[in-house]
Amino acid sequence: MKVAFLVAPEGVEQVELTDPWQAVRDAGGTPRLVSTKPGRIQAFDHLDKADTFEVDQVVKDATAKEYDALVLPGGVANPDFLRLDKTAVAFAKSFFDAGKPVAAICHAPWTLVEADVVRGRTLTSWPSLRTDITNAGGVWVDEQVKVCTGGPNTLITSRKPDDLKAFREAFLEEFTKAAKGSTKGSAQ
Repeated sequence: MKVAFLVAPEGVEQVELTDPWQAVRDAGGTPRLVSTKPGRIQAFDHLDKADTFEVDQVVKDATAKEYDALVLPGGVANPDFLRLDKTAVAFAKSFFDAGKPVAAICHAPWTLVEADVVRGRTLTSWPSLRTDITNAGGVWVDEQVKVCTGGPNTLITSRKPDDLKAFREAFLEEFTKAAKGSTKGSAQ
């Protein structure tokens, strides 16, 4: 299971990156940090600088074909920067086009709103995104985790760091199914 974690060079909520990252590793998967610039990204603990992390791949060189799934961590600034980068938005959208699962937490659905992939989908997020999601044609719900299969792919969303346990469990189940499917398809 190879999973892309798409983040901006600055502003990702550290726990929303590191917790899902470790869950992928613990499940035997390979997480890869994809960003809009090479080098290191600066994570945050809410509004305070936290740790930095090495970028594995620049988004302009990445394709959905290389990965089984996509994780979009939150942080207020992170998805706001990503939604202004056409290559990052196209990369996120390409997972929907390819029918591959996407997991987004907290403010991360802003990138999906920009990619125009929430129309007709049911999802959750940090409450301040409710109007943006609704205006983009999505149905917003206030739930710990929402798994939406009513579209070209499976979309897993959660509201905030307190939901990380439910978020991990839900996306790992979906990602494992997707990885098994791609393995089965490549063996033929």
